Amino acid sequence: MVISYNKLWKMLIDKGMNKKELRCISGVSSASMAKLGKGENITTDVLLKICEALHCDITEIMECKDGS
Repeated sequence: MVISYNKLWKMLIDKGMNKKELRCISGVSSASMAKLGKGENITTDVLLKICEALHCDITEIMECKDGS
């Protein structure tokens, strides 16, 4: 299983936002944003900051996918 943040990127498009704007309103570091962009692991604290900034649930920004 792998984590996909495609839902987050789609949400940003739907809201007319870019990654820099998300970083500013959520207080997430640029290093964490880079990890998100690469689909790497990040802490739940970062995910919760993003959810708070976007007023959404964690299931709306990420999902588990079969890695094979």
